[in-house]
Amino acid sequence: MKQGMTIQDAAKEIMRQSQAKADYLVNTANLHMETCDGIPILRLLDESGVDRVEPLDILTTAHRQMSAYLNIPWKYYERMRQEDIGLLAQNVNTWLRKGPEQRMIRTIDGRARAFLSNRYRRIDNIDIARITLPIIQQMPDAIYESCNLSDDYMFIKVVNPRLTAEVVPGDIVQAGVVISNSETGQGAVCVQPLIYRLVCSNGMVVNEARTRRNHIGRVTSADENLLIYSEATLRADDKAFVMKVQDTVRAAVDEARFTKILDKLRESKDKKLNTADLPGVVKLASSSMGITDAESEGVLQHLIEGTDYSLYGLANAVTRHSQDVESYDRASKLEEIGYQIITMSPALFQHINQTARMAA
Repeated sequence: MKQGMTIQDAAKEIMRQSQAKADYLVNTANLHMETCDGIPILRLLDESGVDRVEPLDILTTAHRQMSAYLNIPWKYYERMRQEDIGLLAQNVNTWLRKGPEQRMIRTIDGRARAFLSNRYRRIDNIDIARITLPIIQQMPDAIYESCNLSDDYMFIKVVNPRLTAEVVPGDIVQAGVVISNSETGQGAVCVQPLIYRLVCSNGMVVNEARTRRNHIGRVTSADENLLIYSEATLRADDKAFVMKVQDTVRAAVDEARFTKILDKLRESKDKKLNTADLPGVVKLASSSMGITDAESEGVLQHLIEGTDYSLYGLANAVTRHSQDVESYDRASKLEEIGYQIITMSPALFQHINQTARMAA
């Protein structure tokens, strides 16, 4: 499992960010992009053209969301951002004024980090931490194996060493839970079981039996630019969701659920890969699961080094390679893909093996 922050550092950063954030509801006709010191900035103006806040630097996620909203192809948008910011600003400003409507601008530390619909439901990292960490603290001997906060995601990964079993003799795994959230519209609140493999410190995220909550709520509207003041986003109407999240955290380390997952791991151990063309098998599996060509090469290397040429071995090669990638967010996605490989359909597994066999 890729290492990020300690839970202490993550908690401090969550608290810091909660104080450093501000959200604005803005009519797109009152947004203006321009160039400052060779980089694009975003201005939030009132009806007379006066800045309501200091001009904002723009993070990549907000750029991507503006590109999608304005129907400017990302490849062209990025080329303008790199080669001609004036042209980018001209394009953006022109289309912002076509059919103006309310949008939510999420900011942090003086930077625009998200450009979202006015239906976006704010469920922030501090909200999720407040309802999940007390449950984890009630688990005897729980270990925070890895936590991280990036521009787009929060991850908290916890292992319960009291729930331990062997997939095969000597291959020990433990139950755990992954709590994740995105404040920038990149993903829902999500609570999922985690399998932690001791032999190589691999983490495998179980993308079944999970609780999700999308960030979609009622339309927020205003007649002019305004700051959306901080509020308790998990109110009485979210009590059912809060209880479900807390129940899912507890259930993720439930013995019965752990046993069911363990059975799937053992079954995958008996599904043998076609060793006549291992590179072909890995390439086909990678293509089917959204693993890049560069990542596929690393997966193949770890598969060969692990000498376990089963579906279980392939999944562990993916989760082992997740520790090598630079991005913590991408590493966490590869941990999910590892379990998707474990549970791939028999038809897909047969297709991959047969195709590789014919190619060999």
